[in-house]
Parts: sequence; C-alpha cells; structure tokens
Amino acid sequence: MEHLFSKLESYYEEMVEIRRYLHQHPEISFKEVNTANYIKAYYEKLGIEVTGGVGGNGVVARIRGNKPGKTVALRADFDALPIQDEKDVPYKSLVPGVMHACGHDGHTATLLVLAKTLNELKDELAGTYVMIHQHAEEYAPGGAISMIKDGCLEGVDVIFGTHLWASVPTGVIQYRTGPFMAAADRFEVSIQGQGGHGAQPHKTKDSIVTASQLVIALQQIVSRRVNPVDSAVVTVGSFVAENAFNVIADKAKLVGTVRTFNEETRTFIEKEIERVIKGTCYSADCSYDYVFDRGYPAVVNHQAETEFLAAAADLVPEVNLIEESEPQMGGEDFAHYLQRVKGTFFFTGAKPLNTPIAYPHHHPKFDIDENAMLIAAKTLGTAALNYHAFQSDETKSFDPAKA
Repeated sequence: MEHLFSKLESYYEEMVEIRRYLHQHPEISFKEVNTANYIKAYYEKLGIEVTGGVGGNGVVARIRGNKPGKTVALRADFDALPIQDEKDVPYKSLVPGVMHACGHDGHTATLLVLAKTLNELKDELAGTYVMIHQHAEEYAPGGAISMIKDGCLEGVDVIFGTHLWASVPTGVIQYRTGPFMAAADRFEVSIQGQGGHGAQPHKTKDSIVTASQLVIALQQIVSRRVNPVDSAVVTVGSFVAENAFNVIADKAKLVGTVRTFNEETRTFIEKEIERVIKGTCYSADCSYDYVFDRGYPAVVNHQAETEFLAAAADLVPEVNLIEESEPQMGGEDFAHYLQRVKGTFFFTGAKPLNTPIAYPHHHPKFDIDENAMLIAAKTLGTAALNYHAFQSDETKSFDPAKA
C-alpha cells in the first residue's frame, strides 16, 4: 500500500488541476460531450485501453494486471447541474448557469489519477481494473442503466464507488450495510377545473383550492398510511397556477418527489397518491392527470463487500474515523450497478476547511476540501488492490493486517 500511497501523493497537484479545470468547464446531464472527450483523451495519452460513447456519453477504461485475479470496477460520475456558480474562487465556473455543485468534478479527478497510478503499477498487480466514468447521474433515467446495457459491467466481480460528502469532515469515511440511499421518484399532477371571474367563485371549479387541499392531504400518506418504522418522504416541490389577480385558475399543476427504501412501500405510495388525488378531485368536481415516474431504485450495499471496504479504509493514514452512516434520503443511480454485481457505495468526508459554513450539495456556493480526493483515491485503491484476495464467505475474509 505504501507504494500506491506515495504515487498518489506525488500526483496530488495534478488531481487538483484536473478537478479545477472540470469545475471551470461544467456540462449538464446528457450533454457532457467535451467532458467525455477530455476523459477519453487522458487515458489515450497514457496508453490505457479506453472506450468512449458507452451508453451515451459514458467512458470505460481497463487496466490489466500482470497476474490473474478478479475484475474490480470503480465508478465516478461527471455531469454538472443547471445552477449559477456564486463562489468567489479562481476556478469558478466559466459557463453561465452551470456548475459542479455536487462534487462530480472531484470524483472524476480522483478516478483519473488513481487509474494513472494503477497503470504504472500494473506489472505488480493481479486482476483487471475497470474505470467507469458515468455521465448523467443527476437526471433520471441516469447514465448507469444505459452504460450497463452497453456492457460496462461485463466480467466485473465487484464494484466500488464513493461520493465526496461536503457535510462530513475530511478524514471521515461513512459506510452502511444494506439500504443506504433512497429510491428517488417523481410525480406530476395536473388538476383541471373551470376558471372564471374572481368575484363569482360559485360559477367556477377552483383548481387552486383543490390543489391546495391535495398538498395537505398528500402529507397524510406518510404520517397515517405508512408504517412509522419504514422511512418515506412525499414532497410537493412545485405548485404552478399562473393567472391574473382577479381570475380563478382553470388549471393547477403540482410536481413532487417520493423517497423510499422498501419496494413494497414505493409501490404502495405510488397507488396511494392517485387514490388521494381521485378523492380530492371528486369532491371538488375537477378532473386530473397523474404521472408517476420511477427514478433510481434504492442503493442497497452488499454486507460482505461493505465490511471489506471499511477494513480497507482503516489502512489509509489520513482516515481518522470510520463510521456507519444513517440511511440517506438522497438518490443515486449507483443502485443499478449494485443490483447486478456485488459492491458498496460510501461517503468520503470533504467539508471545506477554514469556513464556518459547509454549503450543502446543489447549493450555488458548494465547494469541497480537495484533500478529500486523495483520501478517496487511497481508499478506493486499497479496496481494489486487495479484493483479489478477498472471499465473501464465512470462512475467509479480508484481514487488514495481512494487506
């Protein structure tokens, strides 16, 4: 591990340079053409086997060790968000209305430099290392599912992924066995009433009043219909009924999200929302259209691989705390990989230094402590290099002392 660590440390400045370049040149989901070309060119320059256009804008590189062994996949996403960068830093986004507000630039820089390091060590390594650079994590249906259909997991035995987590201090690794991040779904409701003069409400069917009642009624699904020990969220995030001040709206539109961990609860809420809509609209004599779009499934980590990852993180000198996280209601399409191969997804603490406020992910002033990228690279690298000797049964497991 010392050889891996020293090489990664020697390339830290390059890692920062890559991250800052990507931060200045962000591209939103499904439009990351230049970013994908940048990633592909990086591998080509190093002489590493690489394929572009995987499932869309995805890029996959393969590094083959000199000895036989397992095939380990490591994944990083690289899309940005439609948010204006409000930070006052030299590497501020140069693209109006678009920024890396979730750390995907850091994920990409981490994986590229780790790949460079593994490639230099390949004569000493066992197995094959698959670097999955995924487009479009932020916007469903996401890039994972199309990349999988295009063969990015072919021959893969295990997959590891991390998210630089700005709300957690640098030096902390958070993991969780089983359900870790929630299924993330979207619903849309259009209520059709009958508009009219604001002074004559008795001659109308008020879509705003009906939609308002619906917002309140939907809150009772979780509080009164879902088992309290089963976490779930129903949130209405958008309510639109534009009209003149003296006109009763003909139509109102609600858009929201549902977050769940249990598939049965997910299906129940999907049906329950429509039952509540139907009843509310019936009482108001309004009609409706309802669409429920299933986004990402829940991220469910495999137990043996998660415990292995926690043990591997213990070998990284800069990691001062390894702790089990609470389940997170955020969504991640890494879930699709875990439905097909064994693996785990974890958080690497990346709270910015010397600031009283750690702006949350998707905030216009979001930033990370770039030192966290080196910790992420060391943790992923340690897990990758040792997995060929790991057995996920009860008789054999990973022993950090023998790494």
